[in-house]
Amino acid sequence: MNYLSDKHKQLSESQQSGLMLWFGRLPMDKKAVAIGLSLTVGISSAAMAWKGESSDRIYFCVRTPQKKLVCQDKNNRPFRMTPHYWEQWKLEGMPRQVVRDPAMGVNGLVKATNQYKPFWAFGGFLGFALAGWMLRHCQDEEKQRAVFEDIAQKRDAAKAEMAARSELLDSYRDVAVREVQLQADLDLVANDRTVDIQKAEIYAHTEIEVTQMEATDAIFEAQTAGMTEQQKADYIKQLREMKTPYLQGSQTLQGTIDPNDKVTGSEPGAIAPQDNKTAWVQNLIKQTALIWGNQGGGKSWLARYVAKLKKEAGYRVIVLDPDSNRAEWRGVESYHSWDEIEQQIRNYVKELESRLKTFNDSSMSESQWRQKLWAEGKALALICEEATTYGDFIKDEELLSKFGKLALTKSRKQEMPITVVAHNNTQTCLFGIKGLHNLVSKMLQIECLAQVDPVTLQLKSTGQAKVKLDSSNEWLDVILPKMTTKISDFSDTVTPASNSIPPIDQATLERIYELEINIGGQAESIQEDNNKLSPLAHSLLQYLQRTLRTSAVIQEIQPNFKVKGQRFTSEELKRLFNELVENSLAVWLDENTIEITPNQTDHHNGQT
Repeated sequence: MNYLSDKHKQLSESQQSGLMLWFGRLPMDKKAVAIGLSLTVGISSAAMAWKGESSDRIYFCVRTPQKKLVCQDKNNRPFRMTPHYWEQWKLEGMPRQVVRDPAMGVNGLVKATNQYKPFWAFGGFLGFALAGWMLRHCQDEEKQRAVFEDIAQKRDAAKAEMAARSELLDSYRDVAVREVQLQADLDLVANDRTVDIQKAEIYAHTEIEVTQMEATDAIFEAQTAGMTEQQKADYIKQLREMKTPYLQGSQTLQGTIDPNDKVTGSEPGAIAPQDNKTAWVQNLIKQTALIWGNQGGGKSWLARYVAKLKKEAGYRVIVLDPDSNRAEWRGVESYHSWDEIEQQIRNYVKELESRLKTFNDSSMSESQWRQKLWAEGKALALICEEATTYGDFIKDEELLSKFGKLALTKSRKQEMPITVVAHNNTQTCLFGIKGLHNLVSKMLQIECLAQVDPVTLQLKSTGQAKVKLDSSNEWLDVILPKMTTKISDFSDTVTPASNSIPPIDQATLERIYELEINIGGQAESIQEDNNKLSPLAHSLLQYLQRTLRTSAVIQEIQPNFKVKGQRFTSEELKRLFNELVENSLAVWLDENTIEITPNQTDHHNGQT
């Protein structure tokens, strides 16, 4: 071996033994024999050390008051000890009831059957250790040999590659020369064609500009026909001073002429935001979402703000917060002990599974089913604070995993959305359960951003956040709602009229009965169809008949149609439109337009 220095040589020789130096000079077959002999010695010694006893044993019994000898314990193990401890016991005062077992050996004394057991064990250890040492030496030599073998193979491959390249060099040179000549010819032709195309483009552009100038002059002459020279000069000055009315920010041309935003706009949320920059929060009301971020980022305050919006929207809000109490969540249901939280999770899973089964067995559409849930007051929203720690205190991992999967995939359409508050968005952020990474990566997420206060050196909210919409990979910068104090009282919220759900009436109950049970019993006459409509749908039909409409568009009806001063959102109007269609009083033309059945308008005209 080539040593790097004298110190390297000294250290290497100090770690080598004479036995290994002798072993290293042996051929491979003799090395294998030496290793086999060492293993044989180790196995044989271990086998000898395994059997027999290395010391004498005294077996004894205990005489009971009934003069009966008990020589075993309850597990049928005999009473025994070494002579040393027997004599020591006698010196300390052995009870008279303890006697030697006459059935074992000579008066209870059984001699050792393997007095050299420790030596055999040491021999086994020595044999195995020596075999392992020799194997390790062979492995080290094999590693060194493999390095040289690899270098030799690479050298041979490089030589073969160089030889092949030298054979192809002459042919390659001829091919390369022909390729260069061909490319030069192609470039020359392409350059000629490019010049011709550019000339044609210049001519065409010039002709277009001349035509535009002539058209502009003609338009100007037509606009200023009959004007005096002074009037023309004033008109030209006015045109030069006018500014182009560009659209600002996210404003669109359709948005500026949409009549809906002058009256009710798009479908309102539970609380109409005063600042359009925080209107994105409305996405958190009816969707399952994850709010996460560092401590002090404002995620808990945002969760309380969302809980307030959910209650105002009509949800039954349930809060699971292990680090708080009911005084912090006045006006909503809140649970704070781990037993209560686990029970609420079980109740949630049971209710969600029950709704899924009922919906699957029914004949209702999704919109009808969700309307039925709202009408029955079953809309439920769950707020899970400190969700990352759930797995540490709730040991039923199967329950948590089932809860997470159902909540992330099935909750929205059953009007049971959850809002999860955690410190991160890793695969264990949901209740400490692994395997939910794919579901977490696709869900609606809000990252609340924090910064270090330069004075107190504590984390505080920046008032900003990043939002990733459902099934999207793009993060958008948003502004958090401004709050001066933490929301802890939710009892003052009032459900606004625009989102109020009318109590389920007789007509609606009869309609549900027809949809779920009496499917075949359809009414035949127009009057019977009208009787099946809910009061709101009947009012809408009367409005359409009164205005002599043959078709209706949600955006046109929304600003004008109201019942007792109450206007309706686009989603509510769509449900009423769908009710007319289901009663064969109208047909869908597109997702926002229906056409009134002709006999309905004719019938109304005949009455008037």
